[in-house]
Amino acid sequence: MDGSALRVNISTVETPREDTVSALVRRASAGDTRAFEALYRDHVGRIYGTILRLVAMDRARAEELTQEAFVRAWQKLGSFRHESAFSTWLHRLSVNTALMALRGKRETESADEEALELAAGGEIPFCAAERGDLERAVSELPPRARAVLVLHDVEGWKHEEISAELGMAVGSSKAQLHRARGLLRRALGEAA
Repeated sequence: MDGSALRVNISTVETPREDTVSALVRRASAGDTRAFEALYRDHVGRIYGTILRLVAMDRARAEELTQEAFVRAWQKLGSFRHESAFSTWLHRLSVNTALMALRGKRETESADEEALELAAGGEIPFCAAERGDLERAVSELPPRARAVLVLHDVEGWKHEEISAELGMAVGSSKAQLHRARGLLRRALGEAA
């Protein structure tokens, strides 16, 4: 076997090609549970990670919502039109699942959060923090600010997408992102 054939085989194993994923999706849509299991294994890590950040690092809640997202994906698989990558469709469905759960359990801001927001009005330079400190600080953000921060800064969504998904104006999305970053700067500055 020559080296080029080996490279092709390795890349195929590490990252499933889109035509392979499409074949799995088609088989799963026809009721093949093994094909769906393969899709689950390929995508569960990223989906769980995104949902975990959206639910403030609540691992039990993230596991529950990840499972709910995959149940919905199984139920809606027939509606996948193969116009975009399956991973994009699944990711969007999963984020929607988590956001609907957060909307249903919308928390009201406490007086402490309001005070923290006012105190964060001044610009504090962002200092590097250990991953645990950053995750903890993100998990303590108010839910809407946390959702905007995760969707924009971690997942790469545009403000227009976030505003449509969260039912807010584009300006509100930008304001929530600014608020979240300020609160993070404040929290990480105090931790240092």
